[in-house]
Amino acid sequence: MKTFSHRGANILRAEIKESFLMAMAALTAHKLRSALTVMGVLVGMFSIIVVMTAIRVMQNNIEGELGQLGANTFVVQKFPELFMGGPGNYERIRRRKNVTYAAAQLVKEKATLARNVAVEHDIWWGDAASATEKTDPNVPLLAVSPEAFPAKNWIVEEGRAILASDVDSARYVCVLGASLARKLFPHSAPVGDKVKFDGINYTVVGVLEPKGKMMGGNQDRFMAIPISTGLNRYGRERSLSILVQAKNQAAYDDTVEQVRGVLRAARKVDPGEPDDFELFSNDSLISQFRSITLAVRAGAGIISSIALIAAGIGIMNIMLVSVTERTREIGIRRAVGAKKRNIMTQFIMEAIVICQAGGVAGVALGILGGNAAAYFLKLPPVIPVDWIVIGLAICSIVGVVFGTYPAYKAANLDPIDSLRYE
Repeated sequence: MKTFSHRGANILRAEIKESFLMAMAALTAHKLRSALTVMGVLVGMFSIIVVMTAIRVMQNNIEGELGQLGANTFVVQKFPELFMGGPGNYERIRRRKNVTYAAAQLVKEKATLARNVAVEHDIWWGDAASATEKTDPNVPLLAVSPEAFPAKNWIVEEGRAILASDVDSARYVCVLGASLARKLFPHSAPVGDKVKFDGINYTVVGVLEPKGKMMGGNQDRFMAIPISTGLNRYGRERSLSILVQAKNQAAYDDTVEQVRGVLRAARKVDPGEPDDFELFSNDSLISQFRSITLAVRAGAGIISSIALIAAGIGIMNIMLVSVTERTREIGIRRAVGAKKRNIMTQFIMEAIVICQAGGVAGVALGILGGNAAAYFLKLPPVIPVDWIVIGLAICSIVGVVFGTYPAYKAANLDPIDSLRYE
C-alpha cells in the first residue's frame, strides 16, 4: 500500500514538473504576448503591495509613537487623542468641562488601586536658548508632575527628574529631552546650567535618555517643567491630561473603572449618560488607528481586485488563443497516451505561471514603492510578509480560476480532429 502511494506521489510530481517546463516553454515562445499578459497581473499586485507596505511603514511608527505610555498606564483628558467625527461632534466635545488640576488631585486621593497618578499639559511652544545656542520657536514646553516620568516611560540619563518639592515650591527648573540638550549644550554638560524659554530662565536639573524619531518628528526635542510652575506662568484655565498607572496588569481594568467612577461623580454625570471625558490607553489608541486604516486597506483591496479580475480575463483570452494555436500539439499528445487530466494540468499550470510571474514582479516593485515613504520620512523599511504570501496565493487562485475553462476546452478536444487541424 505504501509502495503504491509513493509511486503515485512520484507520478504526480513528474506530471507537475513536466507541465511547468511546458508552460515555461510556451511563455518564452511568445515573449511579447506573455509580457503584455503578465503586465496586467503586475499592475494589480503592485497596487496591493505598494499600499499595504506604505501603510505598514506608517503603522509601525505611529503605533510605536502611540505606545509611549508606561506599562499599565491610561490617560484621561477632555479631547480624544484621535478625533473622528464632523464639526457637530467636535462642538459637543469642546463644550465639555475642563479636566482640572483639582480633578487630578481628587483622582490621586480616591483612586486607591492606582500606583501613580500624574498630570501633564502641552502648555506652550517657543524658542529655547542657552548661553551659546538658540532653537527655532517650535520647542514644546510640557508642564508635568513627578509621577509623569514612570507614566510616560521617561528615563533620566543625567541629573534627576522633577520632584514633588519642585511642584510644591513652583520652582523654575526643567528637564530636557536628549536632542534639545545636545542642541543647546553641544560642548558642555547641561545639568546645573540655565535655559531661557519665553523670556524666563530655568535651571536644568536633568536630561532624559533618547527615544529617537517618529514620523519624521523628534520626540526628544522638548522641555519639561513642574506643573505648578507652568500653570502659574501660563494660566490655570486649561484642560489637563491625567495619567494613571495601575499597580499591575491584573488590577488594570478595576483601576480604569475606579477612576471613571471618581470622575463621573466629581463631574456630576448622570447614570446612563456617556462619559464627558476621554479615557484611552496604548492598546485603545492602536486599535482605533487600525480601524481608521482598515478603510484604506479595504479600498486598496477592492481596487486591486478589479485590476486582477481584468488581468484574469486577459489571461483567459490569451489561453483560449493558445489552445487554438496548439490544437495539433494537443492532438499529438492525446494520440501518444496523454490523458485529459494531463492536458488540463498543462494549461492550468501555464495560467498559474503567467500569474505568478506578474505577481512576483508586482510584489518586488510594490515593496520598493511602499518603502519609498520610509526613505523620505526617514523611517525603518518594512517587508509585509503576510501580504506577500496573501498576494501570491491570490495570483495562484486567479490562474486556476481563469485558466480552468481554456484547460477544460483543450482537454476535451477530439484527438482525431485535432490531428487533422492545420
